[in-house]
Amino acid sequence: MGELREVAEPFVASGPTGVAVRTRLKLLAPGDEKVLRLVGAHLGSLAAKDLAARCRDGPEHSADTWAARKRELTPLSSSRWAGTITKASHDQWALARRCQLAHVQNLEAGIRTLTHRLSLPVGQKGSKKTPGGYRSRREWHAKARRLHVLEDRLAAERADREARRVRVVRGGKRLARTRHHLDAAHLTEAQWRELWEAERWFLAADGESGKRYGNETIRVSPDGEVSIKLPAPLAHLANAGHGRYVLACRATFGHRGTEWADRVGANRAIAYRIHLDVGRDRWYLTASWQIPPTPAIPIRAALVDGVIGVDMNADHLAAWRLDVHGNPIGAPRRFFYDLTGSRDHRDAQVRHALTRLLHWARACGVKAIAIEDLDFTADKTREKHGRRKRFRQVISGMPTGRLRARLTSMADQTGIAIIAVDPAYTSRWGAQHWQKPLTSSNRKTTRHDAAAVAIGRRAQGHPIRRRTAPPPHDQSDRAGHRTVQARPGIPRREGTRPRIPGPRTRSVGAGRGANAGDQNAQHRSGRSAEHGSWQQDSLPLSL
Repeated sequence: MGELREVAEPFVASGPTGVAVRTRLKLLAPGDEKVLRLVGAHLGSLAAKDLAARCRDGPEHSADTWAARKRELTPLSSSRWAGTITKASHDQWALARRCQLAHVQNLEAGIRTLTHRLSLPVGQKGSKKTPGGYRSRREWHAKARRLHVLEDRLAAERADREARRVRVVRGGKRLARTRHHLDAAHLTEAQWRELWEAERWFLAADGESGKRYGNETIRVSPDGEVSIKLPAPLAHLANAGHGRYVLACRATFGHRGTEWADRVGANRAIAYRIHLDVGRDRWYLTASWQIPPTPAIPIRAALVDGVIGVDMNADHLAAWRLDVHGNPIGAPRRFFYDLTGSRDHRDAQVRHALTRLLHWARACGVKAIAIEDLDFTADKTREKHGRRKRFRQVISGMPTGRLRARLTSMADQTGIAIIAVDPAYTSRWGAQHWQKPLTSSNRKTTRHDAAAVAIGRRAQGHPIRRRTAPPPHDQSDRAGHRTVQARPGIPRREGTRPRIPGPRTRSVGAGRGANAGDQNAQHRSGRSAEHGSWQQDSLPLSL
């Protein structure tokens, strides 16, 4: 067996630092939709030009260049619109720069794997840590050609990075490529054009504390009235004073509506974004604001009432409740979801599964949920797993980072702490030590259920390996049940109990007590101690 890697200590995940809620803008008048489309298209063109200027500046960007770009945009929009657009361009350039570095590192990892496997003889088997050679000469030749392709891509990406040049597509590269595959996407050219234009619109405004209702550009009053500060070239479309346009509909936020109303009443900053869902032909308004992070409680305080261990899988969450000693309580629970379909469908499925999990945790009275700190970034490459396309699709489809972030955000309102644990060997050791003991005639324990127990025990600081139970007739003695988990600070807690002389059970068998050598010392019926010198005569052999 190879050397095991060091397991990191569990920690309480930090809470959210921001809130975003969305509502639908219902009963929009035709004139309202026309104005929104014109404003979005005009500001979108300005955002595209500003992003191009920001990409040309590169790392030499400074406060002076930022101010110059803002001054150029102000006559074509407004001071606040220009500030929001330039800030969005700067953030998008920084994100593209980080993604470029991640792409370079991914290409380098793929080239290293291909080079290693091509250097091995054809058919040589690999191990769990290092892949082996390719299965046939045909596969070896195909991978040799792919190696050259990746090397060319890496050279191009390195050249862009050295030249401090990034490539950004407003509207998304995937949607841009869909234009060449309309039949596969089941779209007409007009439908694609509508999607493309809607994605490139710009209808977002940052908030500003101290201003009326927290935002001067897109303003939402406490009674739900939505008004927009029109750009200078479209000021003639205003239907209210000071170049503003008031929508005919009212906006109401069902989720966190009280928090939103409190911020609006106190004139605290709130950012708004208006966007069109082309597929549903619906307009939505998203409000977002920052919140102070909730102080993380000590991990021991979170585990005072036990923990629920959760193992994430491709189609469900396997959960099991553990007591303070690390022993499973009750039956395991499974929360299923479907990660196929659109992005909104997948997100809703994960959200509903997490809602059911949190409701169960509150019903159990548990204040902590333990999950794995998963990161499949290094395991998604086709070079590492080769023909295991189905496996790569499974791990690529698991929203590991999004699930943890969403669970942390949802649990913040319930007072439940989220504990992240190292995922090393949880599935293997859980199945080895817990799957068989927890399986009975009326309950079949899966590897995922056993992994949930292992995750919970690791969060509590207990080892995953369970203590071996004694024989059934000796499972309870004066010292208590022998499988009770000792606390982490107890020395030699995983060792066997010392042999205690004398009887091991409460019932003492015949001839084994303290007076086994002198039966007359016991005051029993039929003994000399009670009847003196009485002695029974032997029976006659015959009459």
